[in-house]
Amino acid sequence: MPVATLVWEGGRPGHVRLIDQTLLPTQYVVVDVRTVEHMFDAIRRLVVRGAPAIGVAAGFGLLLGVQHLDERDRDDTLGRVRETAAYLAKARPTAVNLFWALERMVRRATRDHASGDGIIDGLFAEARAIFEEDKAICRKIGAVGAELLRDGATVLTHCNAGGLATVDYGTALAPIYVAADQGKRVAVFADETRPLLQGSRLTAWELHQSGIDVTLITDNMAARVMFEGRIDAVFVGADRIARNGDVANKIGTYGVAVLAREHGIPFYVCAPLSTFDPAISTGDEIPIEQRGAEEVACGFGTRTAPEGVKIYNPAFDVTPARLVTGIVTEVGLIERPSRARVEAALRAGGRI
Repeated sequence: MPVATLVWEGGRPGHVRLIDQTLLPTQYVVVDVRTVEHMFDAIRRLVVRGAPAIGVAAGFGLLLGVQHLDERDRDDTLGRVRETAAYLAKARPTAVNLFWALERMVRRATRDHASGDGIIDGLFAEARAIFEEDKAICRKIGAVGAELLRDGATVLTHCNAGGLATVDYGTALAPIYVAADQGKRVAVFADETRPLLQGSRLTAWELHQSGIDVTLITDNMAARVMFEGRIDAVFVGADRIARNGDVANKIGTYGVAVLAREHGIPFYVCAPLSTFDPAISTGDEIPIEQRGAEEVACGFGTRTAPEGVKIYNPAFDVTPARLVTGIVTEVGLIERPSRARVEAALRAGGRI
């Protein structure tokens, strides 16, 4: 585990300490988040990002909004909990873990037949549980995924789904870390992941910090390295998975999946069951976040496009289930994902 992405500091009251991922790899800065407004901004601006980490941040963020409520009655406290959850839910639209964690926190508050102060105590316990569960799930995903990697394998990954996207080993990178722990030699090709370069700034950084053999490539080199026979498998994360196995992940993932199919390379998605959205039948229903034109036109302060040119900047795309070899979860591998197989995994994990 190369980094501690985010942690709760202190008791009640306390605050969140997290790595500012917008500054990596040139600056390693840890920031203290003390208000719900600050957490909203951190999620929206990608200071903290990655679906599982966003879920943990959401739970902690709700605590920031209600931890100072003293001597409130039950109804008033529940009202503030719901109000704070609704506010945080507007930070980003695609990563379902944000909504899953907030809904879980609200359910905990609602079922606690206690005073207002007792409700907040319960929320502290629930947020800590979300944090600890994510750590355990990362290790389980890593163990399942490591079985898919032979000694000497080379993996291609897109965006960042490692320790920086969770509170432990990550999702897509967890099998690589576990395989390395097992003594296997595993190398990685990391797509830079335009326009925000999460692969270059984050994935390459944390793999290098961990002593993993990593090679950085631009997104449009993926086809070439596959053609040259350099890639044995593709491992990516997910921000939301539909009931039929369609997967929303960082923009460019769909293209990698198409290339993998063309070259006969297995394409694996690694995600906790909390990233599945049972309410969505297919990927067509997944909302795709549209981000600002400046990310494309003048990323990191240097203008690379003409003033006034139109820019389209979807943050995610959807990979159809038919292109997915398997989804690696904490309850096992969902091979050739379909609605029936996804539902069986969700039932095994108590999600439906």
